[in-house]
Amino acid sequence: MKIHILGICGTFMGGLARILIESGHKVSGSDQNFYPPMSDQLNELGIQLEKGYEASKLPEADLYVIGNALSRGNECVEEILNKKLPFKSGPEMLGEIINDRFVIAVSGTHGKTTTSFMISKIFQSVGKDIGFLIGGISPNFEFSAKLGTDEVFVVEADEYDSAFFDKRSKFIHYHPDILLINNLEFDHADIFRDVEDIKKQFTNLLNIMRDDAKVIRFSISPGIDTDPINPHIDDIIGRYHYPNLKKVNIGLREFYFGWNDEYEDHLAENENLIIFDPESHGLFIGRETGKEVKLNSLPFYGPHNMENATAAIVAAVTYGINFTDAYHGLSDFEGVRRRLEKKYSSNGITIIEDFAHHPTAIKFAINSVHKKYKNKRILNVIELGSNTMSSGYHSMELLDIDEHYDSFFREHGKIFWLDHSYGLEDDTYHRFQSHDELNKAIAENYKDFDVILIMTNRDSTKIIEPLKELIEAS
Repeated sequence: MKIHILGICGTFMGGLARILIESGHKVSGSDQNFYPPMSDQLNELGIQLEKGYEASKLPEADLYVIGNALSRGNECVEEILNKKLPFKSGPEMLGEIINDRFVIAVSGTHGKTTTSFMISKIFQSVGKDIGFLIGGISPNFEFSAKLGTDEVFVVEADEYDSAFFDKRSKFIHYHPDILLINNLEFDHADIFRDVEDIKKQFTNLLNIMRDDAKVIRFSISPGIDTDPINPHIDDIIGRYHYPNLKKVNIGLREFYFGWNDEYEDHLAENENLIIFDPESHGLFIGRETGKEVKLNSLPFYGPHNMENATAAIVAAVTYGINFTDAYHGLSDFEGVRRRLEKKYSSNGITIIEDFAHHPTAIKFAINSVHKKYKNKRILNVIELGSNTMSSGYHSMELLDIDEHYDSFFREHGKIFWLDHSYGLEDDTYHRFQSHDELNKAIAENYKDFDVILIMTNRDSTKIIEPLKELIEAS
């Protein structure tokens, strides 16, 4: 089949293009702009690319796959609709391809990309040629998508909508056999009114899953009297009443009262009790192995990455991978680009980049870097890049971060905010409204710091490249 993809240079659609070609289809694509590394990968695949969306450039095809960045008014979209040409969304197309696979879907507000790559790395380490489509880049993988020959397919299950003509979340099309819900908070203010809107999408997903499917979530295990750490997830699970759906709960040891006695009694009654200890970073899975592994011996840092690793190992074990093999599968995991990635180090200054797009993700990044680089002077640069943060929805949470870390770090840290759209209060300290203003402030202060942590989900090179030039010239 000849398939033309509109919006092909995005991570998801570019990955889908690779999978379609590996499935035997002939693929072409168009986009407004083409940037590496995706543009390089598309060229390597021999895909004919058209820049722009003029109707005259729309090629003949058996099917058109329309990206969710496009909408009515786009010339190619109007041409397809006016001529009644066949079209689908990207997630629907992917769902059809993986319909006969064993799908492991990774969802939640934070950690989807990293956890998806961790799961894929574990399966890769035990010799399985799995398929996957993940919205990022990891040094452990040549590409971010692959059809694979094994039954398993790992997909980053995004809650964002599928297309302008299909406002359901992308993950509704994937029909997972194992669904991992890492966490859940409000995000994507451009399409969701509140967290209840997001929870409805998750409820819809659970309602169409197979009755023998499994859902993995961080939770307090049954029988322990304490508050849930993921109330939104608990609420979603509570709305689902089919008894055969298996819930795989990852408990946190710090929440267990009467640890020595009550925990031991509870363990005796639950063969597959899963416990993660945030203090020791130990992971224990029931009596099946009788072993506890230490996640902080793995080659990455940050409490959130310990939880990501826990979720990945549990997902692999839930499928059937040996616990110890799953753990060792992450021993050479090299992380994900733009997730606590060390971008540069010279003249005593280290630049780290993180994709933080939400107040919680910002806290994760700052806490992780400050723990790793103890007693170092750290400049935290935060761009309000997401639609939700730039809209002002999280302004109070961001203000709390500013006030907390300003008092906590004092001489050892500082926060610079890049706020294009007035998402913060006008009197927020060190608030800048353009890259020029921000970069000027960085130039005047960078020598006072050992580490510069840049947090943005937009184009980080606008901050990093001028900074590197300053460091190299000093």
